[in-house]
Amino acid sequence: MKKYLLLLLAFACVFIFPFLGSYMKFGGMPPGYGTFPAQQQTMIPLPPFNQTLFNLGCVLFLALFAPLIFPRLFGFKKPDLRNEPPITMVPFPKWFMPALITMFISWFFLWSRIRPIDDFMFVPLWWSFILVLDGLVYKRNQGRSLIATRPTTMKLLAAVSSFSWFVFEYQNFFVLENWYYPNNHTFTNFGNITWQLLSYTTVLPAIFEWYFLLRTFPKMNKQYSEGKIISIVPIGLSILWVAAVILLFLMGYFPHALFWMLWVSLIPALVPVMTLNGYWTPFTPIQQKGDWSNLFLIAIATLLNGFFWEFWNFGSYWFQDKATTNPNFWKYAVPYVDKYYLFSEMPILGYAGYLLFGIVCWILWLAVAYLLKFDYRIDINDSMND
Repeated sequence: MKKYLLLLLAFACVFIFPFLGSYMKFGGMPPGYGTFPAQQQTMIPLPPFNQTLFNLGCVLFLALFAPLIFPRLFGFKKPDLRNEPPITMVPFPKWFMPALITMFISWFFLWSRIRPIDDFMFVPLWWSFILVLDGLVYKRNQGRSLIATRPTTMKLLAAVSSFSWFVFEYQNFFVLENWYYPNNHTFTNFGNITWQLLSYTTVLPAIFEWYFLLRTFPKMNKQYSEGKIISIVPIGLSILWVAAVILLFLMGYFPHALFWMLWVSLIPALVPVMTLNGYWTPFTPIQQKGDWSNLFLIAIATLLNGFFWEFWNFGSYWFQDKATTNPNFWKYAVPYVDKYYLFSEMPILGYAGYLLFGIVCWILWLAVAYLLKFDYRIDINDSMND
């Protein structure tokens, strides 16, 4: 019971301390709070582009990305694949072809100007894409995939995904809307909430489908499995948690300077408490045997998926000749680094956030699973199916 309450308290801090910082700064909730979906913040000017900070961000991005591309330079042993059995392909599952067709039809309508069909294409596009990815995993993994072997887990992922994204939407208010949805007029307030609830169900399932697809490639599956063992002593974990709580407070007080904390804070805010209380996290294999696979593969998976998030979002606006229809369309208002784009409304440095976003999503999944006491495991090769 004690470790459960400690985790609950740590989770509550994620919500409480940005509010306290904002209350100290603004004397209440931050400007724009409560308008859903979030709208562009105009009351407080956005700091302009800063080349020095952009250059520093590029260095940090390369530092995050380098171990993924050059693992040997960072102490990872070259995987021995000589005894790996060849991949035995099986036929695509029955849902693959209908999903593929639905995906292309949805993609066409999302980028079209055919009203009102284009308003409702985000959910079918992303769920059909998830099913396509699942079908690829199924084919390459001898008939094992989330849908085939863990259907209940897939449903839970969708439910937790919807809740989890609202955590980010909540924190987004305290950094003064780094992203916003200009097409909030398409639906009523109730319609916006309902539609976004459905839309957010796609986030975690898509990320984990990419993760499992990467696992089907033997080299990817093993090249991060023999690295350095890093274990933080309990006092170090406690200090890390205190630092996270302080930074959450400061994020609310200095929303522009610490906007990046939104994508980082949940890791030090939750992982130390989980670790101290014996809960499994993606960091546990690193501490036990130097296996970084979970951490690195979920980061790569989210970066890959992030390209499609941004690409399809970008096209739904520009290929409609900047028509304001798609209710899921989002834009960014990021301080200091809002420059240079790649098929995206998001500045290119924003892709660095995806490397951390997937880890945070996994941590949120685990936190909800531990608090609600359902099975946190997502291993599709586990002998015990749902």
